[in-house]
This record gives sequence, C-alpha cells and structure tokens, in this order.
Amino acid sequence: MSKPIAVVTGATGGMGVEIVRELSQDHTVYALGRNEAVLADLGKLDNVHALGTDVVADLLDGGGVEKLGSLLDLGRVDVLVHAAAIAQPFTVESSTVEDWRAHLDLNVVVPGELSRRLLPQLRAAQGLVIFINSGAGSGAFPGNVIYAASKHALRALADAFRKEEANGGVRVSTISPGPTDTAMLRGLNDSTDEEYNPELYIDPVEVARAIRFVVRAGSSTQITNVDVRPRVELADRE
Repeated sequence: MSKPIAVVTGATGGMGVEIVRELSQDHTVYALGRNEAVLADLGKLDNVHALGTDVVADLLDGGGVEKLGSLLDLGRVDVLVHAAAIAQPFTVESSTVEDWRAHLDLNVVVPGELSRRLLPQLRAAQGLVIFINSGAGSGAFPGNVIYAASKHALRALADAFRKEEANGGVRVSTISPGPTDTAMLRGLNDSTDEEYNPELYIDPVEVARAIRFVVRAGSSTQITNVDVRPRVELADRE
C-alpha cells in the first residue's frame, strides 16, 4: 500500500524543516520552499520530494505555476500543512501598502488559494489541512500590527473552511505556536535591544510533534485548535 501524501509549504524554515522530517517517517512529503541549500538537504531524506518555489509569485502571480504542476496532478493529498509565513515589525504609522500586501499574500492568500487548488485531492483522500498560526492570531501587540492582522485573518480562514468542508470529508486544524526558536523570531528580536536566548523559546521540533498529534486523530473527530506554548511563559519567568 502506498504511503499517504503530505504537502508542506515553508519547508525550508525552522518549523518547516522539522515538520517535513516528522511527516516523512510515514508519508510521502512534497516540501515547498525557496532556500535551495535546505531543499537539497531535505531532498536527501527518504520519502521527500523537494520543490523550489516562490509560492507568491508562482501561485498568485502565475510566474511559474508549472513548478506546482506535480502537486496539482496528484490523485490525492492526505495532509496539507501551511507553514510559509513572513513576520516583520510594523506599526500602523510605519507600514506601507506594500508591507501589508506582502504579509497578507503569503500569510493568508497563499494558504487559501493552495487549499482551493488542492481541494479535489483533499476531498479524494478525506484529508487534513493544517494552518500554522501564532499566538498573534488571538492577541495583538504594539509594533506587530501587520503580522497579527494576517494571523487573525488566517484563523478566520481556517474556521470558515472547516465549516464549509464539514460534509465534504476534509478536516481543518489550526496550530498556534508561541515564540519559537526560528530565524523568523531572531529577525524580529534583532529589531529590539534585547539579548536573544534560544532556551527561552519553543524548540521547532515540538511544533512538528503537535502536528503529529493532530494527524493521528481518529477519523470520527478533528482537532480544531492546538496552542503550543513555552513551558514557562516569558512574562512569568523569574
């Protein structure tokens, strides 16, 4: 019997790499990302097909949709993980239209459009769609307005999509990690004067394990929302 098929966007990011590694244990994984060096390493793993793509340009702008042809030709997709995202610190005052569009395109429109494109394959597999959200998807903080707004929108997308597909057989889950030790978080931290201490943050492998928990849920249920928080919240550390 052939392995179930998983598609992971943002596969070359800190969380994405661990998600691909976890799912490749028992899935055939199509790993989508832009970092060619990381894609080359992922491609050496058993059961992984690494696909170089800029999903905004290739999926939304039509600049290279043929790169995604192998996905669209699949007969089934059992798991679709939306892990690609951008996060840059902006206030309303400092943001531009281009900043808003960059975040919303990658963080919201791409997940919506790729889910639409793969919906026949997801329905055929009675598959699962997982949206990687954030603590910012339920709470906003000054100086992070665009990212937080995009993650609020992503949660709405997931919740509406789940209800739309309730009778179509597709399950939809949101996983919301707190601060996780990734290049994205390091980039955000660089805009502050605070020292970066990775021990304070979630290990990306724990996000991958949360995905495994959701994937293993029995067919009669779905895990709709999972919050992955640090063992000790930053505000509570002594």
